[in-house]
Amino acid sequence: MLKPSVGIALEGVPYIVIAAFTTLVFAVIGCWPMAILCLALTLFIGHFFRDPERVGPEDAEAVCSPADGKVIKIARETDPVTGEERQVIAVFMNVFNVHVNRMPVSGKVELVRYIPGKFFNASFDKASKDNERNALVITGKGNQRFTVIQIAGLIARRIVCWAEPGDKLKRGERFGLIKFGSRVDLYMPDGYVPLVGVGQKVVAGETALAEKRGA
Repeated sequence: MLKPSVGIALEGVPYIVIAAFTTLVFAVIGCWPMAILCLALTLFIGHFFRDPERVGPEDAEAVCSPADGKVIKIARETDPVTGEERQVIAVFMNVFNVHVNRMPVSGKVELVRYIPGKFFNASFDKASKDNERNALVITGKGNQRFTVIQIAGLIARRIVCWAEPGDKLKRGERFGLIKFGSRVDLYMPDGYVPLVGVGQKVVAGETALAEKRGA
């Protein structure tokens, strides 16, 4: 798996360099209003592509959030990859959230499947079926399968996935990102109970989304 940088995601470096160079050009020619505007844009892009370290929850068996943002849906729906009816938790990321995605559980990446599509607002329900997206199937402890789906949004036009089939990754490890606003859906095996509610803000790699209960 291609490892991203720590602090700033490598995918953001070209945008930052271009914005910073444009700022410099306007400053040199003395066009200060545009220089200030471009400087603000440079700082925003740097903030968007930030990639901070995260500390996972104490419960080693808990399922972590794969994305920063707000929980917009908790329901039982058909997993679009496995075809099984499962519990799904959807997390919406706006342009101010960290957009690096992290593993919800430790396990082996069994499948990575890119699906072309449209670019509706990622908070809409139809985005999970119609938008451009990338699906990962992860086999965790006890051969339990989790499906993580990265979904592009209205502004997002690029899904990045560093993980490849066969990779064995730890919970909270980075596996990809989505540029400029998006959503991640997590489908879980039966027996997992959500620990969050709709509208709650979550942090990738830190917030426990669900826990295993029962036999």
